[in-house]
Amino acid sequence: MSVSTQIDAVFARQFQAEVHEAYQRQGSKLRPTVRSKTGVTGTSTFFPKVGKGVAAAKTRHGSVPVMNLEHAQVECILQDYYAGDWIDRLDELKTNIDERGVVANAGAYALGRKTDELIIAALDTATQEAVGTSTGTTDADGLTKEKVLLAFEMMGAAEVPDDGGRFAVVGWKQWSQLLQIEEFASSEYVGDDALPWKGSQAKRWLGALWMPHSGLTRSGALRHCYFYHRTAIGHASAAEVETDITWHGDRAAHFVANMMSQGAVLVDAFGVVRMRAAE
Repeated sequence: MSVSTQIDAVFARQFQAEVHEAYQRQGSKLRPTVRSKTGVTGTSTFFPKVGKGVAAAKTRHGSVPVMNLEHAQVECILQDYYAGDWIDRLDELKTNIDERGVVANAGAYALGRKTDELIIAALDTATQEAVGTSTGTTDADGLTKEKVLLAFEMMGAAEVPDDGGRFAVVGWKQWSQLLQIEEFASSEYVGDDALPWKGSQAKRWLGALWMPHSGLTRSGALRHCYFYHRTAIGHASAAEVETDITWHGDRAAHFVANMMSQGAVLVDAFGVVRMRAAE
């Protein structure tokens, strides 16, 4: 084996490791906030959904009451996604860590955005909406305190667990509007202990982790923001981020192909509340 072939092999392994690391670090913002399954075999997988049980008394020496829980399965379809690019004189990247990092990050971020797109598309299928006729809760309003509290009430009324698994994702315009709410912005209400992601825009409020996202769906003049529980959205992966590097002599260039196989689905409609905000 020639020295150049050995260098190519080492570089390919190192480059793939960097792409995978970049994807895990910053590729997807929403994947850590949902129910995620890895190592799926096939083109689809199922997420179990269990109904609510009711406890009852029993007579002395009688049989224990059966809850007759409703069991259902929600299918999640997986699809393959790719992000590739031609790179001339790839040898330069082998000795230049900064250049190699730029290319690796570009592929990882493209796949990360696709992961978030899948999760957002699943959120968009939810039907519960925090909208009303009172002040601050109509489609003519942005993300107001009244609209947030209405969504909070709906989560409680649906008995969504307040167990640290609640999340809220909003657009950047809505994040700015939240910062105008004293209870959200003031350190007297939200201290340093409620800022779990140091160096990132995220904070805990009303028992949920709130974060901004640039990819939320906009329908006309309305941005769709969400208050949800981790278990309400299922994300599945059959193949994590992989990288393939091949040389094409006719182009005197390498082609770098990043790929993955993933899917997302709404598991429990009662665990998601949409907050439509004028933008």
